[in-house]
Amino acid sequence: MTESGATQDQQGFSSLPAGEYPTAPAADQGRSDGPRDGFAPAPASEFPTAPTADPSQGSGPQDGFAPAPAPAARPSQGGVPQDGFAPTQPVPSSPLSPPPAPPIADAATVVATARQPLAPTRPAVPAASTPEALAARQALKAVRTEVAKAVVGQDAAVTGMVIALLSQGHVLLEGVPGVAKTLLVRALSAAVSLETKRVQFTPDLMPGDITGSLIYDARTAEFSFREGPVFTNLLLADEINRTPPKTQAALLEAMEEKQVSVDGEPRMLPTPFLVAATQNPLEFEGTYPLPEAQLDRFLLKLVLPLPSREDEIMVLQRHAQGFDPRDLDAAGVKPVAGAEQLAVARDAVRQVTVAPEVLAYIADLVRATRASTAFDVGVSPRGATALLQASRAWAWLSGRDYLLPDDVKALAKPVLRHRVRLRPEMELEGVSADSVLDSILAAVVVPR
Repeated sequence: MTESGATQDQQGFSSLPAGEYPTAPAADQGRSDGPRDGFAPAPASEFPTAPTADPSQGSGPQDGFAPAPAPAARPSQGGVPQDGFAPTQPVPSSPLSPPPAPPIADAATVVATARQPLAPTRPAVPAASTPEALAARQALKAVRTEVAKAVVGQDAAVTGMVIALLSQGHVLLEGVPGVAKTLLVRALSAAVSLETKRVQFTPDLMPGDITGSLIYDARTAEFSFREGPVFTNLLLADEINRTPPKTQAALLEAMEEKQVSVDGEPRMLPTPFLVAATQNPLEFEGTYPLPEAQLDRFLLKLVLPLPSREDEIMVLQRHAQGFDPRDLDAAGVKPVAGAEQLAVARDAVRQVTVAPEVLAYIADLVRATRASTAFDVGVSPRGATALLQASRAWAWLSGRDYLLPDDVKALAKPVLRHRVRLRPEMELEGVSADSVLDSILAAVVVPR
């Protein structure tokens, strides 16, 4: 991944040159508030602005008159000059005496300073490279090592799950049975020390089985709310496409608003909250494909491929040595991050700066999907913002506080592949959404 362009400081503000904003004049404590020369001081508005020197002329006077001789230096108490001239001999100050006052600036400097723009206010949230943010980044990088103790050959999917946690999004895992989709989610929750609940979606699952319901208590003669499995940090929705749309729609509010409304009363979900849904792309009998409105709620769609020959041999070796996928503690998976590190990391991701050219590049990619003849439906503006969020998280995990076009290209297919719909004739020809997105990435001009 190449880095290009000039960089700014860690929080996206340019450094200000030293001495650009002079210190306001301070009063002389050793003298009275009256005038120094017997005349009343003129108002500040009557001081003329210092004329600009003509670069074509020399250093002589600009009005044809010789400059008046400079007055003699008048050092005041504490060895600090009152008129801008250095004292002839500094007077040593006592350790108990108050600090000397700064020199008084002339009227032209004060007027020029008042006309200068104020320095930008830096945000109070942690920057992308503070010690806390660096520690959080190292902890999240160690998550992949811990998950690899239980899952082999799915490092890209683990990185995508971490990106979703940083972006406060949700993940749709797609793969054939037996590629460790459920084991990956369980290992990730153990590595980041988050509460996890699993729901097996079936055709007879009701919405209240997920969100919770009101239960009548005979002892108090009142209804009390019993929380459903959605009240957790990491919800594993296993085979989400096997439940009817009525139950699938129960997750819409939870995924988008991070809350559940029961009997007209909203109930907030814990933070962080992530839905990791799995689905089988092979079996369509007895399934209910997710509608576009719900697919758009997922930040990423991660495809888990079959392992390579070397990875499959390693899986067999682990099982031959007694590995039990239901016992992650025996596999050595330990928590290396928590909710505090995730909160610091999310604040640091917000500090990743984005150049206007990169924003335009994201907009061009999204608009190209809408103009493509291979798609019936292109990417919505929500998809553009999702691509921006995921790319910033990946840039921060890569150790940078600015976004590159390469970061956008790396996350384009996981973010956009489930937000587009191929035309039927393209599906008959065997064209996939990823292949069309690859052609779009190759066609759109990358900013330099």
